[in-house]
Amino acid sequence: MELQRGMRDKLDKYLSTAQPIGVTLSTSGGAVYDCCCFGVDGADKLSDDRYMIFYNQTSSPAGEMSYAEVGGGAAFTITPDMLPPTIAKLVFTVSIDGAGTMGQIASHTVTIAQAGREPLTMTLAGTDFANEKAIISIEFYRKDGWRFRVVAQGFDGGLAELLKHYGGEAAEDSAPAPTPAPVPVQQTAPAPIPAPAPTPAPAPVQQTTPAPTPAPAPLNLTKPPKVSLEKKLKETAPSLVKLAKPIMVELEKKDLTQTDARVALVMDISGSMSESYRKGIVQDIVNKILPLAIQFDDDGELDFWYFGSKCRRMPSVNGQNYKTAVPKKWDELMASLGYGNNEPLVMREVVEEYRNSRLPAYVIFISDGGIRSSNEFDIVSIISESAKYPIFWQFVGVNGSSYGIFRKLDDLTGRVVDNADFFALDDYKKVKEKELYSRLLNEFPGWLKEASAKGVIRN
Repeated sequence: MELQRGMRDKLDKYLSTAQPIGVTLSTSGGAVYDCCCFGVDGADKLSDDRYMIFYNQTSSPAGEMSYAEVGGGAAFTITPDMLPPTIAKLVFTVSIDGAGTMGQIASHTVTIAQAGREPLTMTLAGTDFANEKAIISIEFYRKDGWRFRVVAQGFDGGLAELLKHYGGEAAEDSAPAPTPAPVPVQQTAPAPIPAPAPTPAPAPVQQTTPAPTPAPAPLNLTKPPKVSLEKKLKETAPSLVKLAKPIMVELEKKDLTQTDARVALVMDISGSMSESYRKGIVQDIVNKILPLAIQFDDDGELDFWYFGSKCRRMPSVNGQNYKTAVPKKWDELMASLGYGNNEPLVMREVVEEYRNSRLPAYVIFISDGGIRSSNEFDIVSIISESAKYPIFWQFVGVNGSSYGIFRKLDDLTGRVVDNADFFALDDYKKVKEKELYSRLLNEFPGWLKEASAKGVIRN
């Protein structure tokens, strides 16, 4: 299977995470390329150096990770399920030792393989990069099991900048710190005169007192809990930067600036939505929802479903592929999924995806209405059942009518928490961004607090 930049999926769909997995990074070019795999914790911080595996440390404490040199790169052997719970993510990197940039390479190849299974592969050329001296090639991370993400992006500052991004520092930056300690010892030892002997004795004490000073330095290099949304959009989706301000205004009002959540968009593609697809309204909705996912989700990606008579989960939407989230031949996709409305089908799939999520799931469900009365009982049952899971449903009516049960969500009784909201946008194109985000985020913060207090969200 050929991997693409930005792709994200469950690892166990292709390989067993309980068995050793081989990850080979190979780079062809005119420089020396160093490969490394390091584990980071839930705060995205390199907090345990024992899980930084490279040519100078070839195995983790229990052998869950190992390193071997191969021609043009390195081969890592990883058994994800053996890793301690403190390791939340594995980051596979390549850095240039000396001059040169990744834009000058001939090729960079990643192969993820396991005996008896079809390998996952990716090959990139120098034209896929620019002035990077270090790249994150691929990541394995915990999210309802183990997943992988193809990153293939990097840092102009090389390995040192990459490590600083994860709260660490390159060895050469910290190496000089110990050198002052032996110097006073060598100078005090040869002192032959008894009288001055006490004088050098305090000197090491005075120099060991400031010795802890370098230790906090890595703390200053840790990335803040949330990188500014504007900065992330500039790096991943520059054309959406204008949306950062109205979003952050609402997040600050509702004390959501540090909230972590998975974000999903469920999009109606029934026949009555044709005009919204033709006029670009659906693509505009994707554009405006993606920044919320970039803000809330550590992966900066939007989980995405289409539904008609049938439903289909699409590749996650990110800064690289959002402009094509609505295919040019959307009418063919519409035909393949049927022209009707089967909300319960896609809702059940969404519940299955997030029922065991460690993070709350914020699901934005777009429909133009036309809900069949025969589906209303199932919709109520699914919403009521999912109230005990970390899932919040934000239903939005766009340019439609006959929203049926969606308008009665606040009247549903017998739920652990109120886990759903609905509002209609009679003319989507005339709704200002400030108003859109205000309404989208109206009930989500209240649900977060109540769900957390009642143990629905696992803190």
